[in-house]
Amino acid sequence: MKKAIFPGSFDPITLGHYDIIERGVTLFDELIIAIGINADKKNMFSLEERKKFIEGCFGNHPKIKVVAYEGLTVHFCEENKVDFILRGLRNPADFEFEKAIAHTNRDLSKIETVFLLTAASTSYISSSIVRDVIRNHGDYTKLVPKSVRIKA
Repeated sequence: MKKAIFPGSFDPITLGHYDIIERGVTLFDELIIAIGINADKKNMFSLEERKKFIEGCFGNHPKIKVVAYEGLTVHFCEENKVDFILRGLRNPADFEFEKAIAHTNRDLSKIETVFLLTAASTSYISSSIVRDVIRNHGDYTKLVPKSVRIKA
């Protein structure tokens, strides 16, 4: 059974994340969308809201689970018998950052990282851009799945 994790803060989930999840789930028997808890990070949305947003997109998908975790991603993978980490790449800067993490993860564990390029139509979207648009009362609805469309 090929099991993968798609880790992130998902603050909030974007159409870019959605695209990677939709395409990534076809590669694995199970895909765990893992919301990382980082006490040092100030999130716009609570863990419960972020989980609800993701479950609103994929809650009925038989191959997808949504969980929260703390600590190292490789430790989560070892504890849950996950063999692959799925990551999306928007641009060369993402690649350089993700490459360093992938090498570190492989050094710490036998975990393999699988990269998917984001679709051209979503490659400019990031959670930080979405948060900025929301904070400034812009139309963020074109950047996120329907489950994230809140009254901001």
